[in-house]
Amino acid sequence: MAAQPKRILMVDDDVALLRVVREALVASLQCEVDTSPKPEYAFELALKKKYDLLVFDFQMPMIDGAMLFFLIGKVYQNSQPVREVPPLLLISGKAEETRAQELLKEPGVAGLVAKPFAI
Repeated sequence: MAAQPKRILMVDDDVALLRVVREALVASLQCEVDTSPKPEYAFELALKKKYDLLVFDFQMPMIDGAMLFFLIGKVYQNSQPVREVPPLLLISGKAEETRAQELLKEPGVAGLVAKPFAI
């Protein structure tokens, strides 16, 4: 029986970036990647599907990637059975910001990638 491909959820308000990164991840890792420019839709996806990695933009309109991660974590903790929150990789154009750096110390935050980045 073949192993299930890894599944990634990526959220960024830059639709072009979503498309390019999705294509690169699928080609290089042979994984499944769901993308959304809207955090609220990504939240719904996170409740419906199991992901191995979350990749969220740090700064988005309405709700930022850190808050989205926090909300998903709260719902997962209160679900029956309790769901494990996948690790978070933050993407940020302002990676040097104090808040972005502080988030790296939070449980579950696996890393921070500064924009722009090469693929």
